[in-house]
Amino acid sequence: MKDSSTLKLIFGAKVAYLRHQQGLSLQELSRLTGLSAPYLHEIEKGKKYPKADKIMLIAGALGVPFDELVSVYTSKKLQPIVELLESDWLNAFPLEEMFGLNAGKLMELFANTPDQVNAFIRTVIKMARNYQLQTESFYNATLRSYQDLHDNHFPELESAAQDFRNQALPYFSTPCTTEALEQALLAAFDIRIERKTLPKNPRLARIRSVFSPDKKTLFLNKNLSSAQQNFLIGRELGFQYLQLTERPYETIIQKAETFDKLLNNFKASYFASALLMSERELVDDVYALARLSAWDNQVLFELLRKYDVTPEMLLQRLTNILPHHFDVKDLFFLRIIGSEDLKIFTMDKELHLSQLHSPYANQLQEHYCRRWASIRVLKKLRAKAVPKDTILAEAQISQYWQTDKSYFIISLGKLLSPGSKRSVSVTLGLMITDQLQSLFRFLGTFQRDATQLPAHVVHTTCEQCSVPDCNERAVPPAYIERREEMDMIEQEVQQLSGVGL
Repeated sequence: MKDSSTLKLIFGAKVAYLRHQQGLSLQELSRLTGLSAPYLHEIEKGKKYPKADKIMLIAGALGVPFDELVSVYTSKKLQPIVELLESDWLNAFPLEEMFGLNAGKLMELFANTPDQVNAFIRTVIKMARNYQLQTESFYNATLRSYQDLHDNHFPELESAAQDFRNQALPYFSTPCTTEALEQALLAAFDIRIERKTLPKNPRLARIRSVFSPDKKTLFLNKNLSSAQQNFLIGRELGFQYLQLTERPYETIIQKAETFDKLLNNFKASYFASALLMSERELVDDVYALARLSAWDNQVLFELLRKYDVTPEMLLQRLTNILPHHFDVKDLFFLRIIGSEDLKIFTMDKELHLSQLHSPYANQLQEHYCRRWASIRVLKKLRAKAVPKDTILAEAQISQYWQTDKSYFIISLGKLLSPGSKRSVSVTLGLMITDQLQSLFRFLGTFQRDATQLPAHVVHTTCEQCSVPDCNERAVPPAYIERREEMDMIEQEVQQLSGVGL
């Protein structure tokens, strides 16, 4: 048995669809039924479900049997929208709260252009099945869209972090020490830190943290750097101070049952970054960086030391600061993990603001361009056989092949975890515009001094790249070759048919 809200929406969709099919306006249907146009509009939006006598009037005006109109079964054209209503999507995603899109508006859109909406819904469902997209994939895409809509800057979280800093002032400085954070967590929320349990459990030995609300204990792994511990304790402070109850209890969400769980994890993580890297202080640091006449990777290392944060935290924090305070909104962030032999690279995190920028995750198992700074820094990491806690930096100008898009790129790379042979890089890319060049002095001089900031022509993946004589190509340009083959076939067909010449 479908719930009453779904029944209302299905009934309303049927009425709207049949009315549009017969070319009737709401006023004309009102005249035929004797029911007011506003009341009929509420029915079509799924807000009202009429009594039997009124359904008889509507069915008669639309020329359909009563039973057909009230049945939960629908025609083929209506079926995709019904499947959508019956799915968990509308409940799982906070569409109305975040995007102003509710089920009623979906029904209204469907009623106006049923064939197009049907085709779109069917396409989305088929793509999701073909590419085996899980609910988590949609949740993550929704979260990234939410960040994009707000330019990845959330004043309420910035204020909360600053308020907590002020309340716990004796514990905080720059950089904030692990001991100070630990004391703040204990003093404010009576939560202690324990570092012995996780390493003893073989299945939990690689998990960085677990929180137990019953024991009021945050379990941390013993092999974490101070920067990693700072983030995890700061995130727990975020969960507690923001009173986020629907949350993960481990470091990495193993399964996101709801979107709220993913969103709250983002909020707590944002809070941790804002707590450790004060908005006002970091803005001043970016102003100082912008005045540099030549780029120097040491600036990144100085910021990492100043705040005692991880490379990922620093670059992600810059995606909060640059759009809001410097109007730099065309940017992307990505994280890439390299296999032990550096033959396979996986992009497991990405964020694009303002538009979908050229470097993006590829689900077709294609090979990312080896000219990316993200991958160059991982190769340097392997070539130097550096100690386990070493961080390397790479900066470049990336000009995308056969486009007018160029980006200023900074990448930081390190081993994925102690004892791991895999490596990870995080990258921040800023689209080069007149505004960006006027902001950062060193971008005006990079062409005159290539030793300071080298430029590389890049593409998205090797399979789709037509750059000639690329010494760093991992595989042949299969996509380009297939397209050229299709073009040749088309030319032969035109030659034979005489059409299109």
